[in-house]
Amino acid sequence: MTGGRIVAVAVDAAGAAGNRPYSYSVPETLADLAAGEAVLVEFGRRQALGIVLGPGAAVDGVETKPIVGRVRTDGPLLPPLGMRLAAWIATRYLAPPALTLRAMLPPGMLERLELVAERRPEPGEPAAVDPGAAPVRTPEDEAILEALAGGPKPVRSLEATEGRPALLRRLRALEASGRVDLDWTLLAAGAGPRWIRFARAAAGPPAGSNVLSKPARLGPRQLALLEDLAAGPPDGLPAPELAARHGSSTVATLARRGLVQIDVREALRLPLGTRPVGRRGGRPDGADLSPEQAEAVAAVERAAAAGGSATILLDGVTGGGKTAIYTELLARTLARGRPGLVLVPEIALALPLVDRLRADLDARVAVVHSGLGDGERADEWRRIRRGDVDVVVGTRLAILAPLADVGLIVVDEEHDAAYKSDRTPRLQARDVAMALGGMAGAPVVLGSATPSVETEGHARDGAILRQRLPTRLSGAAPEVEVVDLRAELAAGVLGMLSRSLSSALGDLAEGDQAILVINRRGSASVVLCRDCGYVATCPDCTRPLVYHQAGQTLRCHHCGRAWPMPTRCPQCGSARIRYLGGGTERLEREVRERFPGLKVGRLDRDVVERKGAAERVVDDFSDGRLDVLVGTSLVTKGLDIPAVTLVGVVSADVALNLPDERAGERTYQLLAQAVGRAGRGDRAGRAIIQTYQPEHPAIVAVAEGRSAAFYDAELDLRRRFGSPPFGRLVKLTVGLPDRADAEKAGREMVERLRERVTASGAKVQVSGPAPAFVAKRGDRWRFNVVLRGDDPIGVLGDPPGAPWSVDVDPETLL
Repeated sequence: MTGGRIVAVAVDAAGAAGNRPYSYSVPETLADLAAGEAVLVEFGRRQALGIVLGPGAAVDGVETKPIVGRVRTDGPLLPPLGMRLAAWIATRYLAPPALTLRAMLPPGMLERLELVAERRPEPGEPAAVDPGAAPVRTPEDEAILEALAGGPKPVRSLEATEGRPALLRRLRALEASGRVDLDWTLLAAGAGPRWIRFARAAAGPPAGSNVLSKPARLGPRQLALLEDLAAGPPDGLPAPELAARHGSSTVATLARRGLVQIDVREALRLPLGTRPVGRRGGRPDGADLSPEQAEAVAAVERAAAAGGSATILLDGVTGGGKTAIYTELLARTLARGRPGLVLVPEIALALPLVDRLRADLDARVAVVHSGLGDGERADEWRRIRRGDVDVVVGTRLAILAPLADVGLIVVDEEHDAAYKSDRTPRLQARDVAMALGGMAGAPVVLGSATPSVETEGHARDGAILRQRLPTRLSGAAPEVEVVDLRAELAAGVLGMLSRSLSSALGDLAEGDQAILVINRRGSASVVLCRDCGYVATCPDCTRPLVYHQAGQTLRCHHCGRAWPMPTRCPQCGSARIRYLGGGTERLEREVRERFPGLKVGRLDRDVVERKGAAERVVDDFSDGRLDVLVGTSLVTKGLDIPAVTLVGVVSADVALNLPDERAGERTYQLLAQAVGRAGRGDRAGRAIIQTYQPEHPAIVAVAEGRSAAFYDAELDLRRRFGSPPFGRLVKLTVGLPDRADAEKAGREMVERLRERVTASGAKVQVSGPAPAFVAKRGDRWRFNVVLRGDDPIGVLGDPPGAPWSVDVDPETLL
């Protein structure tokens, strides 16, 4: 490679323009520079960190500056496959390349760029420098070399008696004379490797001796420590652990006597380290798979054998055995020497699969999700980057894992809205998975009993393959009962449980379990004054506050702020301010009060945010230590528990009437997934759906098992309006402190975009501006503009900057 080469660089600095890279020339000294490496570049009047994307081109009329230098790291930050995926994500979702790459790296990795000085050996030391190098003569230079005798140090930590500029000049002179190396280095901010001292028995005592056979020479504690080492793993035990048992002086004494060797190693923070290896259910051999399961495995294997990247939809009833297919496919992928990637909507509910992989396949599993600490995420990233992992399991974050290769990608519950990110890059992990499969030549398996309308449309068009799993492997489809809450209200039922659901809970047999679903957190949906009609709302978001009994607080579920529950109405002073409606906390309390003999647990986002809490709740329910599990849509995902005989959907209307075209689809999926949790064992299952709209098509489709008719109607609507899968969507949102200014900016944007549509003749509809569903957030009024059609991105062109945000393929238009 020559010094005249030009590369594209993603500049990670404030002021870097939108989603385009910058061109820099490569000096001769960096001729081996590769894509994915971090570099230091001049950006404006300052220096900034950049990441090399690949070949670039000079821009007419713009000076192509040279790269200042390479930033020292352990090679490229991402493997070639990861760099290709980053480029695809940035293009697809109109995301800045630097922000996309930042999302693919451990938290804080790009935060601290340090100039590090390292002393070179003197002549006569282990590695001599050029004998013609100029000797060090000044006391100041001697002081610098003395400070570096203990190893590399950040320049900022060196004493600068003559001032920083003079110190830097001396360091540059020492570098020129061969006495010092100066390198820019990325220091992991708070998420670097954790190091720990390990102790192990010395390689060999003096010939003919046996320290354990000479008690007179060693004390009881010393003998006990050596016995622990002898019984432990050959590579030793953590020194702090031995010191806690036998005393730190014992470890030190044995080390001085040469009987124990101490070395420092990286101690990985393993999220699964404290979870015992065990399995719930075994992985069936191929002969034990049902005919439908075996055919699904064969279809994926045919795609893998052809080296293609086919996408296969596993479409079937809940309880149809998708997990067994995933496990069998992963076993075959690992046998071919290629790793696997499994995406799940919620990590706590994927633990049965993780347990199965660790126990039955003896696989090295890494987990990636937002609930990990920064150190845990960084360590898992390093394990994956080194290739020390067989299977990566995680939420949508896992699609950004630094895999050098992947032989199988599984997206479980592919329909779930959790796969869509609400932060830049606003990616849809399911779609990114299909793109990654194409790059790696790996089959992609989408699993769902209730496919998204887009996936259903693609399957009908033949764009993706479909394997049906029409039969439950155990149990039978539950009996579904729809309760009209209007009749319950007329009958004087004021609680959250209808007469039918109360009776079913009271009749639970010993050993049976129940799941109660309400897709709303908290104790009440709204706090209202009975005298003046005042509703407690968030002053920033203008959204009704939700009452939480824990702490007796009002909380905004959009921005997270909280306030104490008022005793009097802030508007009229009345004491008749009460909460109405209900959420998971109120439902849990009502079940406990009415059925004191039942052991009740709760699983919602508030529980998930407490580290380890969700796993404990799921394990307790799976192992039968809980009788009733109350929760949001989280409890409808992935739970396969034979003892569950009753499922109650307490309110099917929560999201049914939102002004969004996916409202019916989301409700149908929630209800069908919830109903499918019941009756997976030997005892018959029963599902009770409570609703004020029993005639709604989504509810009728679930109650009567008419899924095909529901998808027909939804696809007809999508086709009529040019919505996915028949077109694409782009949502632009403007946020300004003044409402009139925000609306005006929205109107101007609509006018510009419609002019482009007219000029180009594109089949794109521009609608808006319309107030966002949460019209005010963070002191800013928000309006949406929506582009819908064949090529909305072509009409939009370069994305607008602040105060606009862009969401490609949005999950909701609210």
